[in-house]
Amino acid sequence: MEPDFKERDQVLVSTLNFNNPKEPKKLRYSIVGPFTIIKLIGENAVEVRPTEEFSRKNPVFLVSLVEPYFQRGEDKFPSRNKTWWRWKTPLAL
Repeated sequence: MEPDFKERDQVLVSTLNFNNPKEPKKLRYSIVGPFTIIKLIGENAVEVRPTEEFSRKNPVFLVSLVEPYFQRGEDKFPSRNKTWWRWKTPLAL
């Protein structure tokens, strides 16, 4: 069952059908985004607002290639971002 999307939802898009011969497939991101849905096209497709980087790509994607974007809550784990470097040892050059 696919999630229900509505306009102005934030989504991530799969790069499964993106073709970039300059970039090796194994180094490519599997999902990109977040993008904002600007229009629903039936039950099977959505149109997203492309960023400048993806402005030359078709902005319409199948619902099966789109997944909801959940913004990370900074207040959920406040100590993660501030103290991670304390446990790392500096590299000797």
